[in-house]
Amino acid sequence: MGKKNDQSVSIHGRREFLKAGGAMTAALLATPAFADTPAKSLPALPSNPKTPEAMPTRNLGKTGYKVGIFSLGGQAALEKANNFETAVPIIEHALDLGVNYIDTSSIYGGPERWSEQYVGKVMAHRRNEAFLATKTKERTRDGSMRMIEKSLQLLQTDHVDLWQLHDVGTQFDVDQIFAKGGAMEALLEMQQQKVVRYLGLTGHYRPDALMEGIRRYPFDTILMAMNAADPHHYSFNDALLPMAVERQMGIIGMKIPGRGRILSTWTPPPIEQQKHSWEGMTIQTDKPGTLKMREAMYYTLSKPVSTVIIGCDSIAQLEENVHLARNFTPLNDAQQAELVARAEDCAKPSLFFRFYDRP
Repeated sequence: MGKKNDQSVSIHGRREFLKAGGAMTAALLATPAFADTPAKSLPALPSNPKTPEAMPTRNLGKTGYKVGIFSLGGQAALEKANNFETAVPIIEHALDLGVNYIDTSSIYGGPERWSEQYVGKVMAHRRNEAFLATKTKERTRDGSMRMIEKSLQLLQTDHVDLWQLHDVGTQFDVDQIFAKGGAMEALLEMQQQKVVRYLGLTGHYRPDALMEGIRRYPFDTILMAMNAADPHHYSFNDALLPMAVERQMGIIGMKIPGRGRILSTWTPPPIEQQKHSWEGMTIQTDKPGTLKMREAMYYTLSKPVSTVIIGCDSIAQLEENVHLARNFTPLNDAQQAELVARAEDCAKPSLFFRFYDRP
């Protein structure tokens, strides 16, 4: 990326552009190609030299990027407040182990955006080793422009490799995003100006809204909830996954262990504590899950995904996940079906994100 002072100048220039950028027109929404628009060039795609020997890699859709099949999620230790001593070493060690994709978001870690802060501490000196993905939960152009400006500042970079629409769950979300003055205008403008490299959308609630978003724009990637409990409630596997495959999108799997709830090693917190957590808003349980971490990860990796993102609470968890990725062998249809059957008893807790109340 060059020397730090050069990067600071570049970041400052981006901030000035963001402040001065005008609203996009409806014609821009209808025209996804910007090859003729003068803009600063992006650097080459990131490259972690340790990845090829660390784990299998797959194509991230049509982007040209070879991503390791295990990627680091921006939650768990990376969203806890004032957790620099734990979170930053996890990120550093992930890169040391060959991880080459890091996921974060403007809403991870609350208003302070702790996740982006921790990732930025590492990106300041290792930006070219990781494909960096962040998100906007805002549904307007102006709100999203504020989000990306702050993301660049916290991530200590002048560009991100993937900017995503966060948590597209309902038709209302889709209509807001694609309305005049909606978030899609910000995504397209930032891609045109080489502030972001690729565009994506994410979701874990229901498949229909994500499918409508894909129909409206040829996104490069989709980040979608995919675990062994999926077929039991509002399945993403049935129609959304084939649609993403057909369109050659980079497919990133998330919620692999369902915040631990699909795992037999999970210890349920007291019910009252679950009721006061957004995760347990409507689904509480006093029983652990039924699968091992190996089974949970291998189920999703046996689907046509590019990679899976998993948040880690410790170096030990990170190392376990990298080890599992390195030794991955695909499950056949019968093995996958057996895991789906075993996950039925813990399906609702493992898919809690499909049941909480939405506006």
